[in-house]
Amino acid sequence: MGYIIGFLAALLFGSNGSVVKLVLSEGVTAAQMTFFRATATMVIAGIVLLFTERSAFKISFKRLLAMAALGVFGVAMLQWFYALAIERIPVGIALLFEYLAVLAVAVIARFFFKEHVRARLWVAIVLVLIGLGVVAEMWNSSVDGLGMIFALIAAASYTIYFLIGEQALKGMNVLAMTFWSMLFASLFWAFFSGWQNMDFSVFSHQITLSGSLAAVNVPLWVPFLWTITMGSFVAFYMSFKSLSLLSATSAGIVASSEVIFAFIVAWLWLGESLSFIQILGALIVTAGIILAQTSRGGKIVDLDLAATTGAIPIRKK
Repeated sequence: MGYIIGFLAALLFGSNGSVVKLVLSEGVTAAQMTFFRATATMVIAGIVLLFTERSAFKISFKRLLAMAALGVFGVAMLQWFYALAIERIPVGIALLFEYLAVLAVAVIARFFFKEHVRARLWVAIVLVLIGLGVVAEMWNSSVDGLGMIFALIAAASYTIYFLIGEQALKGMNVLAMTFWSMLFASLFWAFFSGWQNMDFSVFSHQITLSGSLAAVNVPLWVPFLWTITMGSFVAFYMSFKSLSLLSATSAGIVASSEVIFAFIVAWLWLGESLSFIQILGALIVTAGIILAQTSRGGKIVDLDLAATTGAIPIRKK
């Protein structure tokens, strides 16, 4: 069951990029999309905590500062730069570059925190760098350079998210961390996203789902609602649930399948095809990511979740 839930979470995460890209193409900005995603996730997490663990709303000032840093630099910046990246480059390629964070976290753990890291990490680094060079076709610069820069900044932001989040999880559960970090991400973008200047009637406009689903027309609020619920909170929860049922190695490999799902969905739906050489590069990168995922004993890196193996207990009043 853990594998099924894990793959479903990876599928939701992987397909979410294509849904976000569709919403962005209709005039919603990347910053506004980030604000709504963070706010919706915060509200849902807060409602769940209200009925399961009200003590999560009590937090020390020191931890509050950590959550503020996590929310702004680890959540708000991650989602924003990812949204900017997929406006310019294919969803799968953006995700591949973003997954450089898997390597960054392992390297930082090894050299800054003196954590034991398996030797396979160095092989993983070589594979990922070679694979990314092939996917981006560096020899002819076929991929938008600014889009790749946005994806790399998103990877740096995700690295911050993981490093702060891993420490935070030592004293709080994932749902509580989700609520507080998304709260600060929402507050940040409430001031800078320009959401209040939106013409909200746009959500009632009929749009085509594009690509292979071009014949299907729905109101914009349908894909928008999907991305702030199924593509965010539900996927996050399912990812955490799978972690409680699988070993770290298994969970890491399952989480890495998000990259493959992103490519498949974007190809089948949006027609974002790759050349044969790019597909080969993507497979090389994916192999490197899987190796990197298993280089840290008992821990994994998931794009929307950083946690140790096993369920984190929820204290009830």
